[in-house]
Amino acid sequence: MKKDFYEILGVSKSADASAIKKAYRKKAIEFHPDKNPGDKVAEEKFKEAAEAYEVLGDPDKKAKYDQFGHQAFDGSGGFGGGHHMNMDDIFSQFGDIFGGGFGGFGGGGSRGGVRRPKGSNLRIKVKLTLEEIANGVEKKVKVKRKVQAPGVSYKTCSTCNGQGQVMRVTNTILGRMQSATTCPSCGGSGQILDKKPSHADAQGMIVEDETVSIKIPAGVVDGMQLKVSNKGNDAPGSNSVPGDLIVAIEELEHEFLKREGENLHYDLYISFPEAILGVSKDIDAVNGKVRIKLEEGIQSGKILRLKGKGIPSINGYGSGDLLVHVNVWTPKTLNKEQKQFFEKNLEDENFSPSPEKSDKSFFEKVKDMFS
Repeated sequence: MKKDFYEILGVSKSADASAIKKAYRKKAIEFHPDKNPGDKVAEEKFKEAAEAYEVLGDPDKKAKYDQFGHQAFDGSGGFGGGHHMNMDDIFSQFGDIFGGGFGGFGGGGSRGGVRRPKGSNLRIKVKLTLEEIANGVEKKVKVKRKVQAPGVSYKTCSTCNGQGQVMRVTNTILGRMQSATTCPSCGGSGQILDKKPSHADAQGMIVEDETVSIKIPAGVVDGMQLKVSNKGNDAPGSNSVPGDLIVAIEELEHEFLKREGENLHYDLYISFPEAILGVSKDIDAVNGKVRIKLEEGIQSGKILRLKGKGIPSINGYGSGDLLVHVNVWTPKTLNKEQKQFFEKNLEDENFSPSPEKSDKSFFEKVKDMFS
């Protein structure tokens, strides 16, 4: 089972951004590969801390994690915020955290100061039915990605000799200061374009269609964003990594069911005779038809709760309920015989309202519905 990100960094859920960053830096220094050469356990803890900070150090990702846990970034389904990071990813994204405490990492790049260029992210919207949300679904979508053109090649940058950085000497009141800055020619990647096909752009890139398979877990909500790692645009350079594909979820309205968190609501209309005599009814649930039995003399406004027939929790904590709201339909037109029947029974005690203690008021039903 995946460890809790707050537990990995040793902070509480109420910790602010500064405390989270401080905690990550402490862990990163403790388990840094330069401090623990050849120690696989320390390397794994170093990666765990970086994975936790990638999520908790980003306000949007942190909010999603607080609400949905690891399922919001389910690496097994292709979504990351919580994907397993390699060492180059860590030093590329979080090199500034170390603050120059270790040789080669203080410049904000990866090892040796060379940055691995990352392509831009792509964003798409995927529409899901309530049934797909309840059961989880795999969607295949076609995206237009920038990729490196066939035959393109890159060579070592002559300005920085592939280091990604150039050294500058500045005269100050304290004397001559030497500092490393990002190479202006290659942007820190250590490579520049060598050869490209005629149909490629100035960076050696072309646009191609690709069909991407997206595994969407059960229980997602409208507006949630999932990430498919490495399915965004490529970046130039032989050492580059692709961006990510950001998938925004749009929930389609259901014809009969209304969603409220993990619970579903269904309005069931029955006739006077059905309410008086009792009846069995088939209703639509997200996993097919469900038959319910209505007792004799059932009252309009009664709410029947079908346990576990709602939407699964995205955190894996079971499923919500299906709440069936019973509505007795009052006929607007009657023939002469029907009207005489009701007139005859107008004063009959069996037709007079006589609520029992078990017949809750409207406000009590609303309270129960949200409890």
